[in-house]
Amino acid sequence: MRLLAVGINHKTAPVNIREKVAFAPERLPEALRDLTTGSRANEAAILSTCNRTELLCCANQANENEIVDWLGHYHHLKRDEVAPYVYLYPEQDAVRHILRVASGLDSLILGEPQILGQIKTAYAAAMQAGTVGTTLGRLFQHTFSVAKQVRTDTAIGSSPVSVAFAAVSLAKQIFGELSNQTVMLIGAGETVELAARHLHENGIGRIIIANRTLEKAHALASEFNGYAIELAEIPMHLAEADIVISSTASPLPILGKGAVERAIKVRKHRPMLMVDIAVPRDIEPEAGDLRDVYLYTVDDLQEIIQEGLKSRQEAAKQAEEIIDVQVTHFMGWLKSLEAVSTIRAYREQAERIRDDEIEKARRLLARGGSPEEALQLLARGLTNKLVHTPSTQMKQAGFEGRTGLLDAARELFDLKNLDI
Repeated sequence: MRLLAVGINHKTAPVNIREKVAFAPERLPEALRDLTTGSRANEAAILSTCNRTELLCCANQANENEIVDWLGHYHHLKRDEVAPYVYLYPEQDAVRHILRVASGLDSLILGEPQILGQIKTAYAAAMQAGTVGTTLGRLFQHTFSVAKQVRTDTAIGSSPVSVAFAAVSLAKQIFGELSNQTVMLIGAGETVELAARHLHENGIGRIIIANRTLEKAHALASEFNGYAIELAEIPMHLAEADIVISSTASPLPILGKGAVERAIKVRKHRPMLMVDIAVPRDIEPEAGDLRDVYLYTVDDLQEIIQEGLKSRQEAAKQAEEIIDVQVTHFMGWLKSLEAVSTIRAYREQAERIRDDEIEKARRLLARGGSPEEALQLLARGLTNKLVHTPSTQMKQAGFEGRTGLLDAARELFDLKNLDI
């Protein structure tokens, strides 16, 4: 059995292909059991996100193409619909791949942390389905440990590389601790959702979400213990906001200078950070001229994003070095498993010899022999039988000039430092 990673991701396949081979969470148990049916794979886990679908398996090399075919067949697709987009990593390459994925090095956004949680979910699903054994179990635990080390020892996740992350980083620079701050998020799209997630992770005190559709605002606000309002209610709540982040598809500004000016007066000129991510802009540029208002547009954030990308790329080099070492460590453990059957057989052989010699000693005692004679018989019999076969093999190796075997024997029996 050997490790195998099979899959497609955002680098190898367009979204219309990725969505065809995605696994819904509720179908994972059935899919995992199907994948491990018969001799196809002994162990398996499935990672399925919007950017990737991957099968992590322990399987015979002869079954690799069958596993690739299974990915298509399970989703009722022909081989030529899937195979051109599939990558297949065996053994060491599979280990390196999963470590890089977990560390955010293979993500659409370099260093993003969400993928590690998704891998943990995939592991939990496979455990529940009973398709994780010794090898995958050890690999997943090693993966979690390495991802944590990469996060701890490098700056891979600390620099902003998205507009939402840059906006939150800017808020932290201006206010420091966010636990006493209130943020108003205008819109309910992907960027606003990501900003809400980052703010929540950074301990923001209160979240207000304003959207044209109140139902959407409620749905997002409920995830973060926030408060939902309609766009028309913004002027009534604007003064509560220390931070405003806006990203809508409105063709006209949603917030004018006058509304912001009234809010600042109510706030008694406490500073307000406004980040306008929208294109066209949601906030009138003139609002930035007001005292105590710090208005940033998407263009202003680009410099922060570029600096963040550079920082993460440097951190990624450090992460790759960590992964190189950890791949070697895991492969060392995996190779050590090959010795287990040999060690077990040798131990069983030694135990059979022991039992035979103990029985001989007991028979001697039963015939009236002394304990001293029985001990001598036992020790002599054990010694002779344990060293007989190795001695015979070493003599034959010496006769045939196989010095490599003799050197291995010296190492195996720890005779390297003895004068023999």
